[in-house]
Amino acid sequence: MTVTIKDVAKKANVAPSTVSRVIANNSTISTKTKEKVRAVMEELGYYPNVNARNLVNNHTNVIGVIMPSATYAPFHNPFFPEVLRGITTQANEQRYGLYLSTSQTDLDILEEVKEMVYSRRVDGIILLYSTIADPVIDFLLDKSFPFVVVGQPPEQLKEKVFFVNNDNVKAAKMVTEYLLLLKHKRIAFVGGRRDAFVTIDRKNGYIEALETSAIQIDESLMVYHDEIFEGGEKAVIELMSQKNPPSAMIVTDDLMALGVLRMLFSMNVSVPDNMSVVSFNNVLMSKLSTPPLTTLDIHIHELGYKAAQMLRQCILDPKASPTSHIVDHHLIRRATSRAHKEIST
Repeated sequence: MTVTIKDVAKKANVAPSTVSRVIANNSTISTKTKEKVRAVMEELGYYPNVNARNLVNNHTNVIGVIMPSATYAPFHNPFFPEVLRGITTQANEQRYGLYLSTSQTDLDILEEVKEMVYSRRVDGIILLYSTIADPVIDFLLDKSFPFVVVGQPPEQLKEKVFFVNNDNVKAAKMVTEYLLLLKHKRIAFVGGRRDAFVTIDRKNGYIEALETSAIQIDESLMVYHDEIFEGGEKAVIELMSQKNPPSAMIVTDDLMALGVLRMLFSMNVSVPDNMSVVSFNNVLMSKLSTPPLTTLDIHIHELGYKAAQMLRQCILDPKASPTSHIVDHHLIRRATSRAHKEIST
């Protein structure tokens, strides 16, 4: 026999409307009453009809999470499981489910986002990437649909978009200054996709630090590859084939950095004796690499948690003015960086 909301109300000695408010986690209901009603629900094996309640409230209690297109192999990069863990932590606290995008191309992403919005499949969206002239952002703004960007939106849209980010210019500048203090002068920059703001900002921070130290900018030391293991390998081949290769590399992603280390090892280039490597993200594999990576911890979990928290506020207050949150960073020095030794000839 099916247990109804009336059965729960009778057993808990409250009105059916009180049970409904407990299910909705209404703040007007005392903690004591909530605990009593929930205990009865568990005892009787009552499970609310979520779909029916969502139809009444015009909410799905689901948020969409948009990954970069499969072209960039996001599931190969541990950044994304970690940022998803942060999103999930907050979503679980608010009893929200996740709808994860699995689109293959940038065009597919736009079409899937349109379907999410028009079908009201989700209450809001988190974008886990930010690129120049992204049509998804323009579409969501046009439809006044709640969304948050993990990263930096285009400059002209900063006052219109909710976003969570690191100060990537400052972070890259700090990493470059660290290597300059270690007496490195030929420092390479290994970036990801060129149209991603994270790549653009980190390159700008790198250049700013070099210019401040009166180091001439060498375009040949700036290379760009996919943020995967193989991308790091290709970057090393490109840089080490130069007549005057670098003595240090700043790699914009830990997974790429592992490819860098592997290729340098195969070339008998000792790290850190003959090459220093500094990376970003501080995922688990960075401390398990050989040697362990010097890397910048950008607090990935916090990026996801704050994004989900911000999206929840957007959903509850659609007229709220856009805000931003900058997550801090700090350098973790391990075994892939050391002072540069000039090779005498």
